[in-house]
Amino acid sequence: MKSLERRFNNITEKNPKWSSYICFTEAIKEQNFGEQIIHRWFNKLVDKNDYAKNEKKAVLRFLVGLSKTPRGKQKIIVN
Repeated sequence: MKSLERRFNNITEKNPKWSSYICFTEAIKEQNFGEQIIHRWFNKLVDKNDYAKNEKKAVLRFLVGLSKTPRGKQKIIVN
């Protein structure tokens, strides 16, 4: 199972009353998933009734930004 799918399933299990869209946003938040991964799993995991079809591109743009780690929270790696 992929990490995004596993995170999504864990969140869904802990929060059964949440929509699939909300669970997906929690699963990707600050996890630095790539755009392609987000698009692919969004189509597989999020119920089509959880968002307006004509707003899908804007929703996906928002989700890609949500997945990025804020600059102040990025880990510093020293070699």
